[in-house]
Amino acid sequence: MDTALILHFLSTPWVFLLWTTFLKSFIFLNLTIIVVSVTVFAERKVSAFIQDRTGPNRVGLPLTLLGAKKDPFLWGLGQMVADPIKLLTKENFVPGGVDKLYFWLAPKLVMIPPILVLAVLPFGSSLFGVEMTIANLNIGVLYIFAIASLSVYGITLAGWASNSKFPFLGGIRSSSQMISYELSLGLSIIPVFMICGSLNLNEIIDWQVKNGWLVSPWWPKGFSIHDLLHPAAILHSFVAGVSLQRILLWIPLMISFVIFLVSIFAETNRLPFDLPEAEQELVGGYHTEYASMNFALFFLGEYAAMFAGSGAIVSLFLGGWSCPLIPDGSQGWFWGLVNIGVFFVKVSLMLLFMIWVRWTLPRFRYDQLMKLGWLGFFPVALFNIFLTALILAFVRN
Repeated sequence: MDTALILHFLSTPWVFLLWTTFLKSFIFLNLTIIVVSVTVFAERKVSAFIQDRTGPNRVGLPLTLLGAKKDPFLWGLGQMVADPIKLLTKENFVPGGVDKLYFWLAPKLVMIPPILVLAVLPFGSSLFGVEMTIANLNIGVLYIFAIASLSVYGITLAGWASNSKFPFLGGIRSSSQMISYELSLGLSIIPVFMICGSLNLNEIIDWQVKNGWLVSPWWPKGFSIHDLLHPAAILHSFVAGVSLQRILLWIPLMISFVIFLVSIFAETNRLPFDLPEAEQELVGGYHTEYASMNFALFFLGEYAAMFAGSGAIVSLFLGGWSCPLIPDGSQGWFWGLVNIGVFFVKVSLMLLFMIWVRWTLPRFRYDQLMKLGWLGFFPVALFNIFLTALILAFVRN
């Protein structure tokens, strides 16, 4: 076929949308799998560091099996390969008495929703003129809440279908926990909508590019990389960035950020909110009866949910792919790649924070968890909405 004809066909609007969406999905999904794998390894190493242990440090290339005198030292990076091999080769044992259909379906329902959430996360500005969002929805944040909450169905089904009391208790705990913190999670985002005026994640990030990250009480106004050679311009940007409006709005936004951050921990069943799988009480909770790849899907679903939750936090409060002094992808493909790198660096830092919290804080009692959700975050999130409305009415008049 003629090359010009092929290029013309590929540039047709619907064909262009189709193949660029597929390519973005393929790249982002593979990057996510890599990040999840590295996060599992990082959790092992960080927990070992906190507990004054070595952690995995010998798993690497088994060259001694091929006649070499010594295996090369790879700091235990081979653990990322050894874990999936172990899970793939283990016996997929299914206990008697389980409901086999739902027992098989539950791990998939836990794994799929976090992957679907990634579709609306802007993981970059643009690259070669293509925006780095798989699906740019005007209701992207509502989509995240609607899809992310589906994971609890998989956990509840796993607890019920296992026909065992410990998984059943874990499933009940997870559903109660989700209901308790889903309310405060949704209410905490309303001040962001009120200030940015949009439910579109791309537009929320664009607002932060122009006005500064939502978690910052001050932001240099009009500051660019060209001002670095002009001290007077730097001083002017710093002074212009100080405003009563921004300082007042920072108060409800920080309340929203804290509630949203802690609620993400509860939604992803991470310590100190891992009551649905509390080993000391429930053996392993909802996944007690699972083995092999079925257990691995629960494991991967948790880390994929961590990645999706961290991506939502970064996009809503930490400027997404933006960074001071760094242009967006409209200035060239190099800056588009830099924006993608900035997004993944921010998400990686959030993941490290979640790992650090897990191995630092003790687990809540279940009554403390429920009280924090209903008597703590829920009324504070409601009050925060009224506080934001009052501040907006004051600064706009």
